[in-house]
Amino acid sequence: MAVRTARAVETRKKKARRAIPRAKVTRVQGNTAGVRRQLKKMAAKAQEARAKDAG
Repeated sequence: MAVRTARAVETRKKKARRAIPRAKVTRVQGNTAGVRRQLKKMAAKAQEARAKDAG
């Protein structure tokens, strides 16, 4: 289990405060077969939605 000492908590808080704020990941990223299949599916759905909006 993770350490729950006061020092460890303090260190975690300091690291979190120093971290550069970044945008949350909006889609799965990776190069495995499962992830690539999911990305293709999401791309197809987005393409379909764009086509529906256009015409």
